[in-house]
Amino acid sequence: MAEENQEETLVLKPRSKPPHFVLIHGISLGSWCWYKIKCLMEVSGFTVTCIDLKSSGIDPSSADSLTSFDQYNQPLTDFLSSLPEQEQVILVGHSAGGLSVTSSIHKFPKKISLAVYIAATMLKFGFQTDEDLKDGVPELSEHGDVYELGFGLGPEHPPTSALIKPEYRRKLLYHMSPQQECALAALLMRPGPVLALTTAKVEEKGQEVEEHVPRVYIKTLHDRVMKPEQQEAMMKKWPPREAYEVDSDHSPFFSNPFVLFGLLIKAAVSVGSPI
Repeated sequence: MAEENQEETLVLKPRSKPPHFVLIHGISLGSWCWYKIKCLMEVSGFTVTCIDLKSSGIDPSSADSLTSFDQYNQPLTDFLSSLPEQEQVILVGHSAGGLSVTSSIHKFPKKISLAVYIAATMLKFGFQTDEDLKDGVPELSEHGDVYELGFGLGPEHPPTSALIKPEYRRKLLYHMSPQQECALAALLMRPGPVLALTTAKVEEKGQEVEEHVPRVYIKTLHDRVMKPEQQEAMMKKWPPREAYEVDSDHSPFFSNPFVLFGLLIKAAVSVGSPI
């Protein structure tokens, strides 16, 4: 009789809640870029939220109107603030989305079980020095004049927005991605708030971030934007708990989505919340 009761207890024990992934896009993109990953996660039973940062995706703001990183990152800040105190998420950032991830793990360390950087800017305290800018900002001058610039504060001031010109996008961003993804991006990409992004800084608080939030870095091996050596330099200066590699261009959610999905699940199992 005791054995029967024990078996019944085991059967009725509720399953643990599946991880909640929160996906943050890079500059000029939007939540739309994650559509393949979102689909793979949802059909596998995971919860996933894709955020449009200010002036991105369907957000109506203009990139030229943003002058601070906090303005740009406000949608993510609002989302994390709205989470119940005991709820945790796995925060994933691509490219410049890494700045949003780092800012969030300083502000909401108890709400983030794992931070994942995909070909992303991973600087412990954001852009504090010229060396940080060298490590964390893509250097594309070798390709010529690749940007369309916006000057929301007037031509005598630094540019407020930038967008890679159409003729350079496939070469730089999507050279290993299917052609239909390039067509999708051509329809949906928007200028990114470069002035706001360069103000991304957080208060230095010693080792507090590392103690509270484990980090994983996913390196893109054939990246022409955030070059592999840049990614390595950032990992060396602020070592993550784990580092993985994916054969892809700068946009693995397009060029290698199944492998990227597998690495995100691997990170959740080995470093983040158990599945």
